[in-house]
Amino acid sequence: MKFAVIVFPGSNCDIDMFHAIKDELGEEVEYVPHTASSLEGFDGILLPGGFSYGDYLRTGAIARFSNVMAEVVKAAETGVPILGVCNGFQILLEAGLLPGAMRKNRDLAFICKSTQLRVENTHTQFTSCYEKGETIILPLAHGEGNYYCDEETLAVLQKNNQIAFTYYGENPNGSLGNIAGIVNEKGNVLGMMPHPERAVDELLGSKDGLKLFQSIVRNWRESHVVNA
Repeated sequence: MKFAVIVFPGSNCDIDMFHAIKDELGEEVEYVPHTASSLEGFDGILLPGGFSYGDYLRTGAIARFSNVMAEVVKAAETGVPILGVCNGFQILLEAGLLPGAMRKNRDLAFICKSTQLRVENTHTQFTSCYEKGETIILPLAHGEGNYYCDEETLAVLQKNNQIAFTYYGENPNGSLGNIAGIVNEKGNVLGMMPHPERAVDELLGSKDGLKLFQSIVRNWRESHVVNA
């Protein structure tokens, strides 16, 4: 499986993402600049964290108009698995690939710490290697991770089982419904604030994030064997 790590001006978790895929997962991966006009040949797309375009206007608001995002949208429509982490999640929201919006953290302070999550849905391309209700530990690092949507949208997310992860034991940023990660209706786009790519080895304090990437690969391989 071949992954693309999209690099925007201000991305700073692209190297972490690259390392997680190449060295821990053992899959093929390439950096792709925000100026790219094609994502042909990639089986998975990863939008890393950071401060794209300095977070001017709103987090992800300018990155959403990068050349490569038109290709990300096309890939999403064809079912390619797309993961947006932290700033990547914010960009997916701005691009309309996921519903809702991000607000500043409840305490108006940058958060940088490990947190507990609960796996709410294991029937996605990103979570099938987890157990439903499993608690995992992933690091957080953001100033605007307070997920919000209106009541109607929240009801749809709940009805369609689109909430993949919730904060467990503590809601660090005030996110509505303790939401830490959601998928689109088709199930091939995941946005989440915690960083799975920073939790792929015990040396980092947790390897709970590795299962997420393993889930992507396993589901991709199973679908291609079936369709072969």
